[in-house]
Amino acid sequence: MIFDYETLRLIWWALLGALLIGFAITGGFDLGVAILLPFLGKNDTERRVIINSVGATWEGNQVWFVTAGGALFAAWPMAYSVAFSGFYFALLLTLFALFMRPIGFDYRSKLPSHRWRSNWDMALFVGGFVPALIFGVAFGNLLKGVPFYFDEDMRSFYTGSFWALLNPFSLLAGLLSVSMLTMHGAVFLQMKTIDAINLRCKKMVTVFALVTMALFALGGLWIANIDGYQITTEILPNAASNPLAKIVTKDLGLWLANYAHYPVLWTIPALAFIAGSATLLLSKIERPGLAFISSSLTLAAVILTAGVSLFPFLIPSSSVMNSSLTVWDASSSMMTLKIMFWVTVVFLPIVIIYTSWVFRVLRGKITQEHIHNNDHSAY
Repeated sequence: MIFDYETLRLIWWALLGALLIGFAITGGFDLGVAILLPFLGKNDTERRVIINSVGATWEGNQVWFVTAGGALFAAWPMAYSVAFSGFYFALLLTLFALFMRPIGFDYRSKLPSHRWRSNWDMALFVGGFVPALIFGVAFGNLLKGVPFYFDEDMRSFYTGSFWALLNPFSLLAGLLSVSMLTMHGAVFLQMKTIDAINLRCKKMVTVFALVTMALFALGGLWIANIDGYQITTEILPNAASNPLAKIVTKDLGLWLANYAHYPVLWTIPALAFIAGSATLLLSKIERPGLAFISSSLTLAAVILTAGVSLFPFLIPSSSVMNSSLTVWDASSSMMTLKIMFWVTVVFLPIVIIYTSWVFRVLRGKITQEHIHNNDHSAY
């Protein structure tokens, strides 16, 4: 046997994080471009340039999102059930917002009417802004604790409400998510466009890079002053999953405990500030390709910071702390994790290679001349 149960659980915690980062980097710039669409496009042709910059790749980028949901379902079924029950209306709102994307792309240019196209542009904006906000709000609520518990028959009960999810800290996390994805989208557009749109993108990169770093710093200060969670009983990383077989306490600042035990982890939030600053500077000196890489590192560092702070918790419970779900007690069986691991070893590199090839083939810039010369196929 190559891996024991503990190692497989750690591997799948890391893979889930990798899938979320993959979606943030690829699907994230799609969302960011949609958020920027009404503000950077001053006329119909410019907006069509902006839409065409992601028109060929946005569908493929959703693979990361779908795969992350599938991995959560298969590797962490209890976390999946609690998340989709507790965040039901938030996820439903996200789904409805995401519906705006395919129909917006497909129907926007069906009629020449200015009102028709403006309405679809707003629909695309909603399809970018709402998911970006709710993804951040969800992470914020994980750090605050989610109101759920298990009874003796392991049935989960959610005791909160949709409006309770919109607490101040979670809204800050939501705004951070919107800001960093908008920065990422602006960098991508700078890489794909020229002339007036390109200049406007540079300004947006500067604004949202600064806002992202400011909100991230504020979030870090806030986390230091809210209650974190800690397992106080013996951890059995190779035992069968049973969330109720532990005792959990919470206290001020415990989300920083992992950084205190392993100071090297401070390099992760530090990377967010370094990469964010590099994104701003590289954009200014007209190196959008490198700025896109540094922007991707910023997103990865922000997500990793949240993951490392939460570890080993997946979904802490604010109703009954002992019901909190962790890496050690919420996973599928060892056999399931092992089979999924070897499937991932085979197929994940294929997805990465194919995605890289697609972006390499489509690395050229989108211009207004391209729109006019290919008017029959433009969005």
